[in-house]
Amino acid sequence: MSSRTALAGLTAALLLLTGCGGGAEEEPDTGSSASSGSSEAAESAGAEPDVADVPEVVAEVNGEEITRAEFVPAYTAQVQQATAQAQAGGEQPDEDALREQTAQGLVDTELLRQEAEARGIEASEQAINDQLTTLAEQNQLPSAQAFLDALEEQGTSEDEVRTQVETQVLLEGLVADEAGGEIDPTEKDLRTLYQQVKQQQAQSGQQAGQALPPFAQVRSQLKDQAVSEEQGRVAQSLVDGLTEDADISINL
Repeated sequence: MSSRTALAGLTAALLLLTGCGGGAEEEPDTGSSASSGSSEAAESAGAEPDVADVPEVVAEVNGEEITRAEFVPAYTAQVQQATAQAQAGGEQPDEDALREQTAQGLVDTELLRQEAEARGIEASEQAINDQLTTLAEQNQLPSAQAFLDALEEQGTSEDEVRTQVETQVLLEGLVADEAGGEIDPTEKDLRTLYQQVKQQQAQSGQQAGQALPPFAQVRSQLKDQAVSEEQGRVAQSLVDGLTEDADISINL
């Protein structure tokens, strides 16, 4: 998938909330243990980017404002993730490019949110709670409340988390509506993806100790990846069409 997807802004925001990396881009676990890295790398990955010149209104989409308060956490998450990924190569992320990507991702997300509203798609309280439970499980926490409490300790309020999760549920509902139902990859799709991952590993020259586990062991991860990729394609197609008739201004 392209580094800019229609869900990029939301993904960045949830990255900051959950501490997870990769999202839809994540490949199945190869069974190898990741290096913990040096303390210097950790400090660099946690560094705050310079946002002093970010305006109060970052963008407007059909009259709806995307504010500094929405932009800064999403941008910070993007910079921290890019910095962590660049540690091995000793390169610094292009913060100007990340600013543009973050702003565009938030614009795309707002376009999709507006379209979901226009179609009468809603995010029920049950769906939001279910998603919070999933996020808790992904972060190895015992419950949705434990997840919310952990984020509260980090300075993110429950209302902020629920707003982000509500948007995610809305967009997933919109994508399902556009696709004509829930995305459900076939067994053939998953085995094709498995072979693609194996080829990518071979081309990257990964060591034998990092070999991909058997298909059955990573099937659920492959399914998550396949669903995420198809959601991204459907969402981006929607955004491309919505952008043509939208009134958009970005103030960075």
